[in-house]
Amino acid sequence: MVSSNLFHCRKHSWPPEEYISRNTLQLFDFDSAAPPEQAWRRRLNSHANILKEFSVTFKEAIQMVRLGIRLWSYVREEASHGRKAPIDPFTRESCKPSASQGVPLGGMGSGSISRGFRGEFRQWQIVPGICESSPVMANQFSIFISRDGGNKNYASVLAPGQHEGIGKAGDQGISSWGWNLSGQHSTYHALFPRAWTVYDGEPDPELKISCRQISPFIPHNYRDSSLPTAVFVYTLVNTGKERAKVSLLFTWANSIGGISHLSGDHVNEPFIGEDGVSGVLLHHKTAKGNPPVTFAIAACETQNVSVTVLPSFGLSEGSCTTAKAMWGTMVQDGHFDRGNFNWGPSMPSSPGETLCAAVSASAWVEPHGKCTVAFALAWSSPKIKFLKGSSYHRRYTKFYGTSERAAQNLVHDALTNYKQWEEEIEKWQDPILKDEKLPEWYKFTLFNELYFLVAGGTVWIDTRNGHHRSREVETTGIKVTEPQVNCNGGPDHTTTNHHNTTSSEQKENNKAFHTKCICKDESAVSRERGNLDHTLDPFTFLDPLSDDVGRFLYLEGVEYIMWCTYDVHFYASFALLALFPKIELNIQRDFAKAVLSEDGRKVRFLADGSVGIRKARGAVPHDLGTHDPWNEMNAYNIHDTSKWKDLNPKFVLQVYRDFAATGDMSFGVDVWPAVRTAMEYMEQFDRDDDGLVENDGFPDQTYDAWTVHGVSAYCGCLWLASLQAAAAMAMQLGDKYFAELCKSKFAKAKSAFESKLWNGSYFNYDSGSSNNSKSIQADQLAGEWYMASSGLPSLFDDVKIRSALNKIYDFNVMKVRGGKMGAVNGMHPNGKVDETCMQSREIWSGVTYAVAATMILSGMEDKAFTTAEGIFTAGWSEEGYGYWFQTPEAWTIDGHFRSLIYMRPLAIWGMQWALSLPKAILDAPKINIMERSLLSPSTRFSLIGETGVKKIATKANCLGNSVFHCSC
Repeated sequence: MVSSNLFHCRKHSWPPEEYISRNTLQLFDFDSAAPPEQAWRRRLNSHANILKEFSVTFKEAIQMVRLGIRLWSYVREEASHGRKAPIDPFTRESCKPSASQGVPLGGMGSGSISRGFRGEFRQWQIVPGICESSPVMANQFSIFISRDGGNKNYASVLAPGQHEGIGKAGDQGISSWGWNLSGQHSTYHALFPRAWTVYDGEPDPELKISCRQISPFIPHNYRDSSLPTAVFVYTLVNTGKERAKVSLLFTWANSIGGISHLSGDHVNEPFIGEDGVSGVLLHHKTAKGNPPVTFAIAACETQNVSVTVLPSFGLSEGSCTTAKAMWGTMVQDGHFDRGNFNWGPSMPSSPGETLCAAVSASAWVEPHGKCTVAFALAWSSPKIKFLKGSSYHRRYTKFYGTSERAAQNLVHDALTNYKQWEEEIEKWQDPILKDEKLPEWYKFTLFNELYFLVAGGTVWIDTRNGHHRSREVETTGIKVTEPQVNCNGGPDHTTTNHHNTTSSEQKENNKAFHTKCICKDESAVSRERGNLDHTLDPFTFLDPLSDDVGRFLYLEGVEYIMWCTYDVHFYASFALLALFPKIELNIQRDFAKAVLSEDGRKVRFLADGSVGIRKARGAVPHDLGTHDPWNEMNAYNIHDTSKWKDLNPKFVLQVYRDFAATGDMSFGVDVWPAVRTAMEYMEQFDRDDDGLVENDGFPDQTYDAWTVHGVSAYCGCLWLASLQAAAAMAMQLGDKYFAELCKSKFAKAKSAFESKLWNGSYFNYDSGSSNNSKSIQADQLAGEWYMASSGLPSLFDDVKIRSALNKIYDFNVMKVRGGKMGAVNGMHPNGKVDETCMQSREIWSGVTYAVAATMILSGMEDKAFTTAEGIFTAGWSEEGYGYWFQTPEAWTIDGHFRSLIYMRPLAIWGMQWALSLPKAILDAPKINIMERSLLSPSTRFSLIGETGVKKIATKANCLGNSVFHCSC
């Protein structure tokens, strides 16, 4: 529950001594058993309040009624085909969201399971694009303790018994278990990708217990970071005078969340592996034709630890062994029969029956002695299949093969390698955690926001074996031709405007998808590369000489099911660039390919009901798709995003930043034709030849409910920045003529931008005459953020930049609950929140982090951390609204959320980027963008040749291996 203290005080330190006794911390001061000095902490008996979702005002509802009707119809249409619409505000989860989340399990891209701070396993995302939020309550750790003399015995699930359905009299299921933990003396400590749960004398006052959860999320480790596994290391310290027999129990249901456990045909089987690793495999047959999944739960037997299993038990009275009987065996014996390892595979479960398994690890702990017991969990779903037919193998199969039984090898390797993982994690995190200049809340929030790279529906595939498309998809007549580059002319602008169509044209919706790029000398490409057939091959645009790290997708959010939404990736991508730069470059290659493609299939846009093509050549797509990513992009269909004004500049800015940061000349040459094409495409939006793009009177940018008229601070600033970035990249690639033209256009556009929007203290929202045209937009300097982050000159003089940032701080930040909520998107100059639309009155967590990063880069660190701390206070603090490990896109000034588990808050890594700019950025070649150009700013991009690219690429010895080729 939100405390009234939220808006009255700030807490600056959360030492573990406030949650755990000093004596207990000293007992755990070995083998990483003690929680770290900096971590996000909660007591297990903390109330997990139900979160409050936003609602639209009456005025907003009237504005959006037509959109709502069309969206409702579209959601129903998709449901009739067995698909979930990318955006569905009408369907509600049966499990209401609550403030109960914790660190998720596993590496990236192989499916994920989250674990709440009280111990429940929830947020199941094994099938791509599907999130089952309800916890599976049979999945638990439990403890059984008996001491010499037999007068002290304890048995309890290691989670507070505060869950619905627990405590039913006479039940044969989990209600019969001992839910005896109050949680009053137990605490949770999170520092992603690890978490500690410390039981400080409960259930046994003389036994101290630490459970350390470890997942293989290791920056720059492209192997282990893909593994679907996690380890749970229990450290036991006996403070009593009698030795204690301690049995830990790990129970698991054969389920992938929701009601999947009831579908039937599931099978369990025990196994004994190498190095003492033993457990149970749970083979899950998924419904609706999805690929199967095999779970493995295991423990490691040592000289002091004995492992036994119960391969199957059920939750109902008709089960061969019931949950109640299983619990009784553990209470009485503290272990299972060793002969259970001789069981073969169980009989397949019947529909409606729940099949569970258990692994027990038992040890004697001497008086004042210590003992370590390690469990592991893995899930192997090697094949990923999207609803429209394409299927791929997950990244981890490159190392473990394509059998579901790889789960057994995964748990073995997890239990034998976790200490090395921890060493690598600590080596990465320690320099930041030990930096005394950084606020404590920032240190652990920086790492904890990375939860999204695991729990954000990530998909990471192996590209070695290509992919498979089903017969159903192949017969739709989709055709993909070899993408070829127009080295001189860029996009053919006669093909970029296909937005108004007749009803007869709508009937052609299933006609071929043509990737159309015209090359000046097609034969030259064939001679240089050979006659390659790339039909329906999404992998041809990967750089063949780069390390093959596979392909990567992550969702905009679990409620907005679109892969790699690019206008949001603009904010989030700093995390990938800093930690997994090869993944980031491959995402940019995917979008570079998309820029040079066109998808002529017809789409109805829901905002106004118009019909247009799915993807125009030259336009950066909004996303890589939903049900057939890479092959069917732009799942977003509210607006025609080929008319958006921010996507193309964001592509140019991200590409240049990544090029400068990595120094990867091959990457630069690879994507350069797409950069040029993206810039050329934008010329059509300069209506008055002032060098600036104009917005078209609808929400044609990432704020897709906030209408813009004429020149806007947000899109205009991004456009200015993209001109500067394109000029810098052109110079480094040897395309001097294009660089000169960008410089010429920049000078003209900057003058127009400042004259139309600068009001003496900040840039107006837009140049229109609406009642919010003079609003103070928090995100008005997004382009400047990227300039400073990329080592490029500032767009404006320092006085203007600092003036605008101070205005944002004084109004958008400090006038909203004293700065303890983040930066509201829009604020009128009279100090009132801009309530023009839903988004203008919202606080966007990721945008607030971006504003803070811009402040850091402008020498305003104190105000930057105050600004960003508002997101921590409202979203992550104990007095806040409960958004930890599910940071939403937005909340209102009264704390009501919109879109939980969202991509944009990864922008906090933009702050860390600003604090420690890479040497490659600091040493990047400087350009004088204001140096007079010999070219007229009225010259069109498409009239300039690309004479220098081949020369510089040949010198770099990379053109022959580049995706894009041109004969110049």
